[in-house]
Amino acid sequence: MGSLSNESFDEFLDSLKQAGVAISNERELRERLAEAQRWRFAFATLASNGRPLGISFQDATSGVNHAEIHRTFSQFEFPESMEAAFAASLRAEH
Repeated sequence: MGSLSNESFDEFLDSLKQAGVAISNERELRERLAEAQRWRFAFATLASNGRPLGISFQDATSGVNHAEIHRTFSQFEFPESMEAAFAASLRAEH
């Protein structure tokens, strides 16, 4: 299983950004993940329900790298269902 250290969620978010994903209210997201014992679960919850807090994810350049997003979700051991929901939410933003 991947490391549950704070660096893990930082690396995860940085990898998403390198793949072309823009994060709204990133500071709030990082604070909440830092406080969570299970940051993967917290990320999944905030990715789905974070809009009232100003937390959302968009295709920053209309050229998000879906292969890189897949690699990132796999590397950090997220379930495929979470990856699929995240990818669908990016497409819905257009």
